[in-house]
Amino acid sequence: MPGYLLKLERIAIAGADDLVIQSLLDRQQFSDPLGAAAAQGISSASWPMFGLLWPSGAQLAARMALHPVVLGARVLEIGCGLALASLVGHRRGNDMTASDCHPLAGGFLLENLRLNALPPMKYRRGHWGMQETGADGDVHGLFDLVIGSDLLYERDAEGLLAAFIGRHTSPAAAVWIVDPDRGNRSAFNRQMADEGFGMCEERLDQIATVSRAAYRGRLLTYRRAAA
Repeated sequence: MPGYLLKLERIAIAGADDLVIQSLLDRQQFSDPLGAAAAQGISSASWPMFGLLWPSGAQLAARMALHPVVLGARVLEIGCGLALASLVGHRRGNDMTASDCHPLAGGFLLENLRLNALPPMKYRRGHWGMQETGADGDVHGLFDLVIGSDLLYERDAEGLLAAFIGRHTSPAAAVWIVDPDRGNRSAFNRQMADEGFGMCEERLDQIATVSRAAYRGRLLTYRRAAA
């Protein structure tokens, strides 16, 4: 990525082989000369957030390492950022599609696939908060599993995230959201209920060890209630 300071890290993932990941060096990287990010409402402060690895993403990747591969099942990661969970699922043989609205997300995904000698994986430009061409963007069709991590970081009074998920889930689909105890969780649960989803949650708390930072959060699992 010309013009950016980058780093390479070997990332340990519970239940899976390590992945080599290229990311931004820090949160100070920003360049939007053509206004592509501004058109999506991405500020200079939030611009680099997509290009860093976050603890909730590692939790989601570990969960994907345990997910059984089902022939014909389609999996969509929304707000993927560096798509760590998608890379884990893709390497295991899942039919993965990663999606985000950040202008650089697709390029980083291509490079991280190359670094890990992985075959091509589907990437679609789309996000529930996209302002330019509508939330769905290039995301089309229904998926059997929709996953995401740390998506409830801002208030979503209109329920755009839940509606986006509802449009892209098959009748028997599951939805996994790893949430680091954000304050918008209760509102999102109500919005998902309005879309017909029931919810159960699992604590993912971990104490710090020599090789692992502490983590507090939960896995929110949604399924449509039986008719």
